[in-house]
Amino acid sequence: MSRRASGLRAWAIQRVTAIYLAIFFTILLVKFMIWPPADQLDWRLWVADPVVGIGFMVFIVALLFHAWVGVRDALMDYVKPIAVRATLLSLVALTLLACGLWAAQILILARLA
Repeated sequence: MSRRASGLRAWAIQRVTAIYLAIFFTILLVKFMIWPPADQLDWRLWVADPVVGIGFMVFIVALLFHAWVGVRDALMDYVKPIAVRATLLSLVALTLLACGLWAAQILILARLA
């Protein structure tokens, strides 16, 4: 794959994920302004709804992709030594993976409770 196609793919991922993140965040904001959860049980019941759970999982995946592309591009542009760049990219990837697994665990436990 050419560098141009790779850059175009990164640009498209950033735009698509940004649109989903904005829409989902707006829906959450409106929902919490109109019907805020009264307590933790109310919050868990709401998140346990399959539609909301899927929406949150897509939100988390979109957020992780958006963060990865943004940080990766910044590191590729501003960190010139290859070893330092590779180390930082690995640390960012592991951190984002851990955050994604943690979010999935939260959603699964909310569904099971």
